[in-house]
Amino acid sequence: MQEKYQPAALETAAQQHWDSTDAFRVTEDASRPKYYCLSMFPYPSGKLHMGHVRNYTIGDVLARFHRMKGYNVLQPMGWDAFGMPAENAAIQNNVPPAKWTYANIDYMKAQLKRLGFAIDWSRELATCTPEYYRWEQWLFTRLYEKGLIYKRLGTVNWDPVDETVLANEQVIDGRGWRSGALVEKREIPMYYMKITAYADELLSALDDLPDWPEQVKLMQKNWIGRSEGVEISFPFDVSSIGHEGALKVFTTRADTLMGATYVAVAAEHPLATQAAASNPALAEFIEECKRGGVAEADIATMEKKGMPTGLKVRHPLSDEPLEVWVANYVLMGYGEGAVMAVPAHDERDFAFATKYELPIRMVVGADAYADTVAPWQDAYAEYGRLVNSGKYDGLDFQGAVDAISADLEARGLGAKRVQFRLRDWGISRQRYWGCPIPMIHCADCGDVPVPDEQLPVVLPENVEITGRGSPLAKMASFYECSCPKCGKPAKRETDTMDTFVESSWYFLRYACADSSTAMVDARVDYWAPVDQYIGGIEHAILHLLYSRFFTRAMRDCGLVKVSEPFSALLTQGMVVAETYYRELDGGKKQWINPADVVVERDERGRIVAAKLESDGLPVVIGGTEKMSKSKNNGVDPQSLVDQYGADTARLFMMFAAPPDQQLEWSDSGVEGASRFLRRVWNYGHTFATATRAALPATRALAAGTLPVAAADVRREVHTHLKQASYDFGKHQFNTVVSAAMKILNALEKAHKDLAGTEPAAHAEVAEEGFSILLRLLSPITPHICHALWQDCGFGTDILAAQWPEVSEDALKRDEIELMLQVNGKLRGSLEVAADAAKADIEALALASEAAQKFMEGKPAKKVVVVPGRLVNIVV
Repeated sequence: MQEKYQPAALETAAQQHWDSTDAFRVTEDASRPKYYCLSMFPYPSGKLHMGHVRNYTIGDVLARFHRMKGYNVLQPMGWDAFGMPAENAAIQNNVPPAKWTYANIDYMKAQLKRLGFAIDWSRELATCTPEYYRWEQWLFTRLYEKGLIYKRLGTVNWDPVDETVLANEQVIDGRGWRSGALVEKREIPMYYMKITAYADELLSALDDLPDWPEQVKLMQKNWIGRSEGVEISFPFDVSSIGHEGALKVFTTRADTLMGATYVAVAAEHPLATQAAASNPALAEFIEECKRGGVAEADIATMEKKGMPTGLKVRHPLSDEPLEVWVANYVLMGYGEGAVMAVPAHDERDFAFATKYELPIRMVVGADAYADTVAPWQDAYAEYGRLVNSGKYDGLDFQGAVDAISADLEARGLGAKRVQFRLRDWGISRQRYWGCPIPMIHCADCGDVPVPDEQLPVVLPENVEITGRGSPLAKMASFYECSCPKCGKPAKRETDTMDTFVESSWYFLRYACADSSTAMVDARVDYWAPVDQYIGGIEHAILHLLYSRFFTRAMRDCGLVKVSEPFSALLTQGMVVAETYYRELDGGKKQWINPADVVVERDERGRIVAAKLESDGLPVVIGGTEKMSKSKNNGVDPQSLVDQYGADTARLFMMFAAPPDQQLEWSDSGVEGASRFLRRVWNYGHTFATATRAALPATRALAAGTLPVAAADVRREVHTHLKQASYDFGKHQFNTVVSAAMKILNALEKAHKDLAGTEPAAHAEVAEEGFSILLRLLSPITPHICHALWQDCGFGTDILAAQWPEVSEDALKRDEIELMLQVNGKLRGSLEVAADAAKADIEALALASEAAQKFMEGKPAKKVVVVPGRLVNIVV
């Protein structure tokens, strides 16, 4: 056994052993409980960052722990490999996206292996491979046939220079993030997944997920946004519009209907188009609106603008004519693209009406407000009894809604209904590096799904990326094809799918990643759902919601039996670090890596000054922020592992903070983790080379005849083990590490106190205690525990060891300490026999020196004994 702890050598040896024995390859076993532990798979961007390391270490600790508890554990890994970063890298580095992606996968896979994660690599998948996306295309055709995928015009952010759709976050101050061009709102044909068909189920089922964070469930509930309201039809004023029809709106405040003074439509609404045909100024304004963003956040903060159309609709109850306006705050993608405006009771409508001098009619609240036009008061939006509403005056909110909706329904102009904020999921992307949409456009047959025998539609990998539109639309070799129905020349769809589609079902494919004949097979029934899912809070809404939708859609296609994909969810906190910078000319900041900075701390450890190590000059302390390239405050995991070893990195990650809380990077914390592991190694070396030789042939531990001092050590070890076992179940890995540290302290002290005086008894408690310590630490620091388990003679492979059981016998005490109180105030303690009777405890308490002193000669009125805790004498 090596005397010194040399992590590089022992970690390599452990990993080679795991590889050679296929240690983490798993198959289905109905005789054992299963545990499917999954961390959100990474985008292969080039290198792991500390967020990855923390995420995957948490998952690995749980997977290894459950394996020791007897579970059949699956922990797979794959790559979320499609997406824009690969296209950007292709433009910057003149490397095809496929080549860049596969090279990154190879590098990051090596990094993951270097960290010793217990991953079943036989199930590895990459979403950019035809073997994977073939089944995504297959499911697309099934959902299309079921009506869960459909095509319609969608309003998008269009970059006219890059010739592509931009996500809301890619629009900065109205311009494309890369081209700088003014972004337009444009309607283009898009494919949508009908997630709204499951809105009710997705919402109600959240209550059946007790092991999800409440914060995440609330975020999903708000995103789904169930609203009970009334759909109202405003009949067209035929004299102004020229034909019959109705403008439909949905409102949760039908009680304010009598206060509607105009209606507003989106720039893309048919009435807006009709009016603009003969109104050049309106047409120009509509084009301006189309250049705005489509994000709700942008709509909420931008200046509200509008123009009248000259068209009118009729109030459904009063028949009063109401003007139709085009307003930039109305989105065509929400509802029917129209709203009824009640300026007196909606802040946005109030501001718009005030700006354009439109009527404001109060219909809820005190009569004193009736003629109020400014300023806005929050009280205007509150519920109350109706005024200025004719026959409805005096009704409260619910009474008014019931009465108004009944009258609308009687006229065929409205009815109560439920509406959701959730909108169908537009999955079309005008990008190259994504899964091709398996549709063919035929002039005679229309849109035709690609037949199964022609799947997959393979994405060509050797293409030139310019950033201006999708190269697929310019590749005749890709889009030219024959119609599967009539055989005539046709055109293949050149849009690709949103990359959220790939991540919405990958967890089910892991169950049968090698299946070449089906999307999933019977093995998925064994593994699904995922028992523990781990990932960042930033995926709390879209990824998790889409995954829940996909699982249900696959269920209804007969592919899986479960409805929910993830039984338990853990959202790990961010890894943060200090930031430092210098001001440059023009107000820009030069961010400096913390490794290059020397800091000065106050007596409480707070950083009060910092300077650049290379020149000794001051730098500005920017505060603690999430590790990122932009702030240059990241720590390279590879350098950390090279310097300290994987186990140190893993130990620090688990000890620095509970997994769901923010973890602040600390160089001293890393040093402390390394020191602890060196202590563990040193103790193991002493045990293997000296202590084990003192083990007696006849064991006092088994006979229950340990000397008192040795029994005390054993009790302490099992006390900490009991706490650690509880904390593991609560995912409190930081306190598990703390318990391990306390066990090591007890073992080291026992070696100092007992090895010379009671060598045999010491050896026995050391053997059991160190075996417990190694098993307790092995999920967190598997490499050092693998080596020490063998070197100390505990067995050939710690992976075969079970989680240590707490011995209740070890926890028993001959004597216990009780707190002694007089009139409720702590006055000392009392040593009594563990099985002492209540009367004996009372007598000992009354006779104690402390009690006599503070009773001051007064008789005891009563003595209260709380078993195992305290005695209180009342005088």
